Amino acid sequence: VLQGYAAEMDNPLMAHLISPELQNKKDILFGNMEEIYHFHNRIFLRELEKYIEYPELVGRCFLDQMEDFQIYEKYCQNKPRSESLWRQFSDSVFFQECQRKLDHKLSLDSYLLKPVQRITKYQLLLKEMLKYSKNCEGAEDLQEALTSILGILKAVNDSMHQIAITGYDGNLNELGKLLMQGSFNVWTDHKKGHSKVKDLARFKPMQRHLFLHEKAVLFCKKREENGEGYEKAPSYSYKHSLNMAAVGITENVKGDAKKFEIWYNAREEVYIIQAPTPEVKATWVNEIRKVLT
Repeated sequence: VLQGYAAEMDNPLMAHLISPELQNKKDILFGNMEEIYHFHNRIFLRELEKYIEYPELVGRCFLDQMEDFQIYEKYCQNKPRSESLWRQFSDSVFFQECQRKLDHKLSLDSYLLKPVQRITKYQLLLKEMLKYSKNCEGAEDLQEALTSILGILKAVNDSMHQIAITGYDGNLNELGKLLMQGSFNVWTDHKKGHSKVKDLARFKPMQRHLFLHEKAVLFCKKREENGEGYEKAPSYSYKHSLNMAAVGITENVKGDAKKFEIWYNAREEVYIIQAPTPEVKATWVNEIRKVLT
């Protein structure tokens, strides 16, 4: 892909086949695939080969390189832009010519999906290895490597949702790390509000998608998917946010194991939040507690 497509975009002999709108869009189309390739080729593969005689210790290899695996997050974040560009130009003569020269059965988009599939495949491979390595000396490292890869997958997944937030004025990066995201039923109760508003608010929940950052929690409304493939990803229109410095939490709400409360400015605003399951609630309450302490 890098030699037969990406490099060809800079080949003067192929220039006449590339439409002007596609020129200079190489970085959008291929993201940081080259970085991923060099990481595997120069670093990870060589490290892996040291474990050929001791496969049960391969967890160590993953742990040593874990920081480098974050390059996948960058690739996945760029993927929606790459896909939409590909859809505009998929029938371009340039791509057809590259595919013909390479004698590929599949078109470029199938290959651009490979890194996304690869990062998800690692956790399956590690799970399989763990299954057969119960009592051997590398089992702990394998388990830790699996946990770390799952952490990276969660970060990839969270960031894919985060880039779909629309209407937020500030810079999301200034809110600190994104810790959790998910959909909830939310009831509000504003002390300042008109009493009528309060009564109404009690009954009908709003559907909100929450993004918990280190410095703020964002409330967004999920807009339904349209388009195909990656474009099916929903978008989230920003409604409001609460600064974590002024947030308090009530972990248990009478009569419902799935509900907890987030309140603001000494209970001036109270948000009753209902998670889909008690487990999801517990995870969120733990994360929020960590931020607050």
